[in-house]
Amino acid sequence: MTSNHHLLLKLSAVLWVIWGLVHMFAGIMTISQETAGAVAGIADAVDPALIAGDFHPAVGAVVNQHGFNLLWIGAFTVIGGVFIWRQSITAIFMTAIVGWVTDVGYFIFMDLGGFVKFVPGTVMTIVSSAAVVLSLWAYFSGLRKVKTE
Repeated sequence: MTSNHHLLLKLSAVLWVIWGLVHMFAGIMTISQETAGAVAGIADAVDPALIAGDFHPAVGAVVNQHGFNLLWIGAFTVIGGVFIWRQSITAIFMTAIVGWVTDVGYFIFMDLGGFVKFVPGTVMTIVSSAAVVLSLWAYFSGLRKVKTE
């Protein structure tokens, strides 16, 4: 493996760790707030006054479940980033599946819906996409040949 492969994987790993830590924080913040505050934190481009009010406890449970998912997905990608740093092919693909596919849903429903600001939401989608591109570039440009020999 060349030094370029190492660099690509290290950059990807750092991006995944950053992405994971941001999502772990978002998960904790989502769970720890009341429902209206959590929704306003997620849909930050929406006027919080439009979201204020009482919600049925089931809505709060759904929002908390979303926060829990953000927390474990963030933790998964942090761990994946560590293994990508160590050149794990399995981690490249598992982290991409869990982290990036999560962001695809976010992009479709939140970004395209116009409910979020560019920072931090869209930026995190760009970060995860860059992490996937860098790690797959390393894999397809030679890492898979080295690991299979």
